[in-house]
Amino acid sequence: MQPVQVRRAVEQDAEVLTALVQESGAYRGQYATVIAGYRVTAEYIDQHLVFAAVGSTGQVLGFYALVREPAELDLAFVSDGAQGMGVGRRLVEHMLDQAARAGLTRVRVVSNPPAERFYLRMGAEPVGTLPPSPPKVTWSRPELRFTINTA
Repeated sequence: MQPVQVRRAVEQDAEVLTALVQESGAYRGQYATVIAGYRVTAEYIDQHLVFAAVGSTGQVLGFYALVREPAELDLAFVSDGAQGMGVGRRLVEHMLDQAARAGLTRVRVVSNPPAERFYLRMGAEPVGTLPPSPPKVTWSRPELRFTINTA
């Protein structure tokens, strides 16, 4: 695996992060409606804890967004080309550290169904299932929770 650094996203990253969302293979087919027209904006990056995983060549390989109130992992994407390289694990570990630094004790995750197993492997606990909310979300979504170790 190439070295990956995680850095705070800046306003200039908005287009690259939007492209990661729009190009995600995890959101094709029945899941495509949820990202249709979605944009990561400079304002969003300013308002939340948004961090990017960057490879040795400077390419953004993935990112996450942690909303502090209420505490939720709002976005988490890894480029299709970086899947299986540990980038997602690195981002989640970083997010958990940032959550602890922010004094959060729990972080909610409403997962895309195919990503649920990943979050469970990372230590999230299942807490329920959210029903569909048409027109964008026509499927049930797993709800999980990370408990933040503050010790």
